Formats: sequence, C-alpha cells, structure tokens
Amino acid sequence: MRKHFQPQKHYGITSAISLAPPREIDRQYTKKLCDAMKPFGVFEDEEELNHRLAVLGKLNNFVKEWIAEISELKNLPPSAISCVGGKIFTFGSYRLGVHTKGADIDALCVAPRHVERSDFFQSFFEKLKQHEEIKDLRAVEDAFVPVIKFKFDGIEIDLLFARLALQSIPDNLDLRGDSILRNLDIRCIRSLNGCRVTDEILYLVPNKENFRLTLRAIKLWAKRRGIYSNMLGFLGGVSWAMLVARTCQLYPNAVAATLVHKFFLVFSKWEWPNPVLLKQPEDSNLNLPVWDPRVNPSDRYHLMPIITPAYPQQNSTYNVSTSTRTIMSEEFKYGLSVTDEILQGKAEWSKLFEPPSFFQKYKHYIVLTASASTEENHLEWIGLVESKIRVLVGNLERNEYITLAHVNPQSFPGNDFVSMWFIGIIFKKVENAESVNIDLTYDIQSFTDTVYRQANNINMLKDGMKIEATHVKKKQLHQYLPPELVQKKKRSIAELNRSSNGGSSKRISLDSSHLDSSRDTDSGTPFSSPTSKPSKPAFDTDDRCDKRHLVLCVYFYRCVKCISCIPRCSVPLYVFFFFMVTLDEEKAQIHIVMLSKCFLSALYFAASALPSNFLWRAPQHPVQHLLLKTRACPSLSLAQVS
Repeated sequence: MRKHFQPQKHYGITSAISLAPPREIDRQYTKKLCDAMKPFGVFEDEEELNHRLAVLGKLNNFVKEWIAEISELKNLPPSAISCVGGKIFTFGSYRLGVHTKGADIDALCVAPRHVERSDFFQSFFEKLKQHEEIKDLRAVEDAFVPVIKFKFDGIEIDLLFARLALQSIPDNLDLRGDSILRNLDIRCIRSLNGCRVTDEILYLVPNKENFRLTLRAIKLWAKRRGIYSNMLGFLGGVSWAMLVARTCQLYPNAVAATLVHKFFLVFSKWEWPNPVLLKQPEDSNLNLPVWDPRVNPSDRYHLMPIITPAYPQQNSTYNVSTSTRTIMSEEFKYGLSVTDEILQGKAEWSKLFEPPSFFQKYKHYIVLTASASTEENHLEWIGLVESKIRVLVGNLERNEYITLAHVNPQSFPGNDFVSMWFIGIIFKKVENAESVNIDLTYDIQSFTDTVYRQANNINMLKDGMKIEATHVKKKQLHQYLPPELVQKKKRSIAELNRSSNGGSSKRISLDSSHLDSSRDTDSGTPFSSPTSKPSKPAFDTDDRCDKRHLVLCVYFYRCVKCISCIPRCSVPLYVFFFFMVTLDEEKAQIHIVMLSKCFLSALYFAASALPSNFLWRAPQHPVQHLLLKTRACPSLSLAQVS
C-alpha cells in the first residue's frame, strides 16, 4: 500500500529556507543555551507563575463584578446582567510566554457596548482604589493608548480598556477576527491591537516552544547589548518577537540554538528598508489606516520596517533612525560572528550576552542631565525627557559634521533627583579640521526647547525641573561615572594568546562606518583630544596556521638580528615575540598582540638600520610594508600602523 506524503504546512510569505530536523548536537547546544540564560533571571519558577495566574484570576472576577454593577446602574434587565460577562486578556511578553522574573503584565479589559470609557477611568478606578491588594494606582487617561497602572498583590499591571459593539462578552471570545473592530472608536482599536498582534504572532509560528526559547535568548541579548528600547529608536518587545517569528518560519524544524544562529544570519544580511512580514497584508474594508508605502508617502521614509501581522497593519519600528539602524546592523553581524564561534565549539553562550564597552567606544559624548527638586517630580520629569531623547539624536544626525549618534538606553543616577543619559558621537573626517568650528548649540537648544514646550503643554513643568546637555571627551567621563564603567577592560595574557592563535573566528571590525571610534580621529574635529590613545585593532585570526608562520617569523628575526646598533638580546626577541604572521587565502597580515611606545621606537630604529635591499626586495609582504611605513614616519600611531 502506497503511503501518501503530506507536505509540511507552509508558514510566512515565502517558502522555508531549510526543513532539516534538529541533530543531537543541536539539542545539546540548546540545553547549554538554557543554562547560560538562567543566571540572568529569564525563567520564573513554578511558584511565581502560579502567583501570576492567581492575580489574573482575581482581576478577571473583579472586572466581571464591576461590569455587572455598571449594568445594574444602567437599568439592564436581570436576565441580561447575569450573562453580560466581561474578560481580561493578556498580551505582550506574558502572553507570548517569555516574561522574566518580576516583569509587569500587559492586560486588556474588554467590556460590552453599554460600558463607557469614562466608566472605566472613574468607577472602575475608584473600585480598584478601595481594594486592599491594589497599590501604586494611577491613571493615564490622555495617553496615546489610555491606561490604568497599578500593583496587584506585588505584580505590576498595565490595564487597557476596549468597549466592543457586543451586548455581552463571552469567556470564549476570540479577538483575532477583523469583524470585531467594526463600529469601534480609534482608542479601542489601539487598545485591542496589542492582543491581536500577539495572538497572530503565536498563530504564525510553526513551533511555539522553540519560538519562545529563541525569543528569550534574543531579548536577553538585545538588552545586554543596549539595543532594546522602542522609545529611544531601537526595537521593542513586539518587534524582536516578529523578527524571531520570521526566523522560525524560515527554519520551521530547527531548535532554539540553531534558530538563534539563523536569526543573526538572516538579519545581518537583510536588505533594509525591505519590510519584514509574517504574512501577506489583508484589506478588511474597514477603512482604517495601514502601513503602505505605495499609498502613504511618509511610509517610504521608514528605515527598518517590521510590519505587524494583524489588521490594521502598522510599522512597529517607526522610531528607528539612521544611527540606531547602523548600530543594530553591526550588532547583528557581531552576533553572527559570536554564534559561529559557539557552534564551532570555540566559545560559550555566555559570550553572546557580554555587554559592549560603550564608554570606551567613542572619543566624544553628549551628557544629557535631567534634574528635579523632589522624587515625585523627578520620576515624572525623567519619563518625559527620555521619551524625547530621540529628538536630540535626530538633531545630531542632521548635523553635517556628525556621522553617528549612539544613545545608551541605560540612565545613570547623579546626585539627589538627577538622572543622566550618554550619547556617543562620531564626527566626520574633514579637511582643514583646524579651521572648522562644529557648533552643537542649535541642535541641543532645539531639543531642550521641545522638552520644555511639551512639559508646559501638559502642565508638568514645575520649579526645579531642569535639563542640560554637555559635550565631553572620553577622558572626562570619570567626572560623571564610577571608575568601573569608564576604565578599559584589561585582557589577560591567556586571552591574548587565544586571540592570536586562531582560537576564535573573525571579529567584526567596527570602523567609522561601523561604529568604531578609532576612525573618529582627533584631527577630524575641534573637539579632538591630543592625548586620546588609539584603540587596539580587532584581531583578524584564521585557522590556516601552518609552518609558513614560523618561516616568516624566523626570516624577520634574522633580518633584524644583523643590526649592529641595537643589542642582539633585546629588539630581535621583542620583534619575534610581539608579532605573529598569519596567512590566509589572499594576503599575509601582521597581528599586533602587544605594543608599547618603547617597542615602536625600537621598531623605528630597526627599520632605519635594515639594509635597503631587505625593505625593497618584496615590499608587498606585510612585514616589509610595516617597516617601510615605520621608517618613513616614526610617529605613526598604532591605528595607522595596523
């Protein structure tokens, strides 16, 4: 009897890249990935999970009780009141199943048509206020998506409200159908959007457990690398979820370890601004605005569109700027290089979650300081300031002398009721830099004016609320930050040896087009610091190490050994031990393992004393090329030599 082959279900707008099943080693790497994430508190234990379920159960009953009371006040018949219903839906990280320890819960209160929004923010708010387990209660009725925030038995909850055009709300109500949006006001549609998008994402992934574990890893990585913030122009939780979901669609049978690697592979090569779509957009004829660059000219300027799968489709990354896209693109490439190492057995998963050296990366920074006179005013003030930081980043990006503005999403405390944010700056290289005056006054003043104007418009501005933005050089950061954040992380001899011996795959070189401050030379702007030290170049290692290394090193050693003006026991040995020559398929490269001023000086004397026939015999070889450069210019910096 012939067996009929049933093709695997198709996910996404294209066919899968690979349907390969996981191997045993892939499962082993996945277990190691789980173990590496545990110290970061990404998994809740059973007791905490049950506590959340209990709180949500209480809140759901609380909502039903309130809706019944409102229905009675509005003279509904007893038969209708008994079945009027009401329900709490969750969305965001909790609904996706990827929330971390202590995370808040995003929830939606769905009510029938006779319950008004004003009822929610008045009578329901008062009912919450009387509940002994409710703490820190506050309403934000004039927000883009109105919300009531509170703590219920220690669990933080953000509760939205949607009034549907239905007589009652059954317990089995499904929000995924587009017809549920008919005859709703725009605020209810926005409130429903979170639940509808979350449910659609879960529906569109082939394996929910693999998706969840992969998303946990990617969210942890993004937070550790400082690129998790929709407000500041990076990506928020729903955007990261959609990127992971698209990866799962392309590799439907892969386990989490493979999916994390494929995530970096796919999005390090993604050609932005081509949009990321989980399914083909559908028109439900409800005349709601949707993301469509063919119709909406403003949509054509979105730099990194990731489109929500539920109607009305929107771009979840409209805040992304030129700088933040550049930073994230480089992080995708770096993530790919690290996961390459991990899956080759050359590194552990913990390396993926190592934070970047933000305060060593740039030579120039903007320090943004927000201060207030009381703790309550301070919390209110920093919320507004943080929401406007991307305005400052945009102003800096439009400055003709600035290549990149990199905001660190983490804020740092100053003195009493003071918070600080730091923005790394890369200036363009310009000719005749000494005569160029780069003035950031207008960019900063325009930003502060925007913040003060917004504070006035919403009656927030109070005495003592101030905001300042100051340009500083890297060497001045110690005035604002603790030493452990500013000091450069020293590498051990063992780490240096591992790097030089081909123990890792090629690193991403972050130059001026790729975020490396070493390209932002001191001569490029009047803000340059003559004392700034060039950063070490990234080692470009290769596994093709063979006897040719030794031959080249010995050849170089013998050439230097003949110099009569330098003791034979010093410089030749330094040269021999401080340099390693590696050959790849295209050229030989010098890898500088350690370098000091003394060694540069010694190398200059060595180059001066070497016979000219050595220097000119094969100038295309990197050893001769290095010596030629050093002989011509003894003041070469490390960055120039490499």
